[in-house]
Amino acid sequence: MLFRRSTALARLSLVALLGATLFVSQAHTQGPASATWLDPYRETATSLIQASTSDDFAWERLAELTDTFGHRLSGSANLEQAIAWAVETMASDGLEHVRAEPVMVPRWVRGAEHAEFVSAPQQALTILGLGGSIGTPPEGIEGDVLMVNSFTELRARATDVAGKIVLFNAPFTTYRDSVTYRTDGARVASQFGAVAALVRSVGPTGLRTPHTGSLHYEPDAPPIPAAAVAAEDADRIARLQARGTQVRVRLTMGARAEPDVASANVVGEIRGRERPDEVVLLGGHLDSWDVGAGASDDAVGCIVTWEAARLMISLGIRPRRTVRIVLWTNEENGLRGATEYAARYGADAADHVLAIESDSGVFAPAKVGFSGGAAARSLVRDIGTLLTPLGLGQIGGGGGGADIAPIARAGRVPMLAYLGDPGRYFSIHHTSADTVDRIAPEEVSKAAAALAVIAYVAAEMPDRLPR
Repeated sequence: MLFRRSTALARLSLVALLGATLFVSQAHTQGPASATWLDPYRETATSLIQASTSDDFAWERLAELTDTFGHRLSGSANLEQAIAWAVETMASDGLEHVRAEPVMVPRWVRGAEHAEFVSAPQQALTILGLGGSIGTPPEGIEGDVLMVNSFTELRARATDVAGKIVLFNAPFTTYRDSVTYRTDGARVASQFGAVAALVRSVGPTGLRTPHTGSLHYEPDAPPIPAAAVAAEDADRIARLQARGTQVRVRLTMGARAEPDVASANVVGEIRGRERPDEVVLLGGHLDSWDVGAGASDDAVGCIVTWEAARLMISLGIRPRRTVRIVLWTNEENGLRGATEYAARYGADAADHVLAIESDSGVFAPAKVGFSGGAAARSLVRDIGTLLTPLGLGQIGGGGGGADIAPIARAGRVPMLAYLGDPGRYFSIHHTSADTVDRIAPEEVSKAAAALAVIAYVAAEMPDRLPR
């Protein structure tokens, strides 16, 4: 709410504070249906929801970002141009103290890549090199394919691995359970003498769309080239081998790492009217992989958190605490932006009241997740009832995110996340299909409205969320 200085209002504020404390106590004992402590915030919450859902402004801005700058891999000109645009546009929206905070980031270049069968049937495979992979020699690497479904099976066949191209054909279950083959497959295969690794794409079977993402090398094994292969191609190889056909593949990759380059986190604020040093943090990551346009991962997360602040400004709302928007750099292949933010603000980590991240898309049916202590969880559940018009009244567990985690750990900060439908999200995750066309305008508006309401109440309530 807008701040007005006067002795009379100061007295009223004291009364409101005492009343709000009573309302919070009642909410703990009577449950969300009786959360009368929220009454002072209901009108503003309704206004934020109406403002967000009355037009397609947020979706249009998302389209502008992704159409204009495309994919935004760390170290690319696309990303740096998007950062400059975000700084200029945030300032024009009326956010305060807008700045680009410097971060050094890794630069990985994909180069040309190709894979093909060299035994019958002679045909190209659909691949995407994994982020951070080394390249092959110019002539490529050729080898028989050894297909396994798990690390356990690979170890059981350890004597068969030397000189082979290992294909991990683990079916996708959940991202958390399946991503280990992408991150660790090349390293483990190398330990047994493989010359390269292919990984069934980490995501549901799509339209022959391979999914890229980072891998990890370790000193315990020499690095080998690695790429994701479309699920359909992995299944075809499996069927051929089941019929007794030996599959041989040639893999050519021009991937390389270059020296670190300069980038930045984009930061803008609505300064708190009473407690500017206490911060409600919201954000997403502006970088993406170098395919598609990074619309769901994570341009939309940047836009909906930014939009939450813009909506407050448009309605003349200045909460007690500071609302800070951060568009992080280098989430995809280094987390340098998150690490630098935690280093820069580590001394003030305990002044972060709530950390909110949107990095799971906004696809319906969406939900909101929270991680924090029991007292904070009770209050946030109450706040969730304000989202009932959006179909998001129940706030469950699962709050968190890669970019807010470092500062949250440093300050024991409660975390909240906007979570789009994982089935729809992971079907295009890290693929060329991650474009704005797949996101409905109402999904963007709904996410922005929900985050605006939550951030507003957390920044305005008399007492900060407990740890």
